[in-house]
Amino acid sequence: MTATATANGKVLQVFGPVVDIEFPEGHLPAIYNSIRISDEARKIDLTCEVAQQLGNSTVRTVALSSTDGLVRGMEAVDSGGPISVPVGEETMGRLFDVLGNALEVGVAHPRTGEPIPPIQTKERMPIHRQAPSFEDQAPVQELFETGIKVIDLLCPFAKGGKVGLFGGAGVGKTVLIQELIR
Repeated sequence: MTATATANGKVLQVFGPVVDIEFPEGHLPAIYNSIRISDEARKIDLTCEVAQQLGNSTVRTVALSSTDGLVRGMEAVDSGGPISVPVGEETMGRLFDVLGNALEVGVAHPRTGEPIPPIQTKERMPIHRQAPSFEDQAPVQELFETGIKVIDLLCPFAKGGKVGLFGGAGVGKTVLIQELIR
């Protein structure tokens, strides 16, 4: 059973980051739909994502931020679709949260000192979608130079590619990743 149109529901129960929400009969949101719970008086603006349909017009959602202050009976609004984020050339070099909101808007640009403007994109895509097929991916000829001699010599990374980092406890995996990020 899936949603026929967006509808308002009510919070049934909250346990940690998990929120159960009941909707009117015939308006059950689809898996991965985003649900918004807002309350100006309590300063709550929470987005949840449907993880499971429990039956009886009830869904189990996962909150994408703190559920502090959430109570039974609060109104929840189904967006009618999944969480989507901006895509395109305009997003290159920008920082986003999981909801697609630019994090550095209004902050002074490190080189120019001018405030960074909000992002303006033509297209948004859902966060849950199929990965591109292997044939659609462009082969990478360039290597990512880490500056760490052991990695660059024994296990060079392809630019834009994926790499796995395996090792036992306490051998420095986290330290290595932090150095690569820095």
